[in-house]
Amino acid sequence: MRETFASLPLALALLGLPPQLSAAGDTIRITIKGGDLAAPIEIADREVVAAFSVWSGPGTSTNEAQGLIVDWSRGVAEPPKGPRVYEVSFHTTRRDPGTYVVSYLIDPSTNKGYVYLPGKQDAGYRDNVWLIYRGVEGRWFHAWSAWEKVAHPLIAKGRKTHQ
Repeated sequence: MRETFASLPLALALLGLPPQLSAAGDTIRITIKGGDLAAPIEIADREVVAAFSVWSGPGTSTNEAQGLIVDWSRGVAEPPKGPRVYEVSFHTTRRDPGTYVVSYLIDPSTNKGYVYLPGKQDAGYRDNVWLIYRGVEGRWFHAWSAWEKVAHPLIAKGRKTHQ
């Protein structure tokens, strides 16, 4: 048994996977930028940030129905075309890289959010899967209502023209 665990870093290296895949860190800050925001939004309140851990949902040992900012229980989603897309970054205590990035949009007709996890062809994919490989990358999902309650008022207030 000891030999199996001792050879895990070597096996991961041969597969081209980082040996730190199981070593989690704390999410310490969330940044929302882009879209129609006048300036990036920083969420640093520990209690708020703790609710949206990078290490929750598919690809984790906990595999919750809701985690990160996604309602995983609702499955893959088809977002509307056209709404402005925001970049949401989860800054962690991990290093090299320590940030997990997703895309987020809000359907203006329903006020519902959608989350995209970068796929192999997208910028951010390599850094994300260095932190955690979920096996669902490259797809849109329904946003978690707990995230919408936090993010939507902040985004509305931060827009260039308070719509």
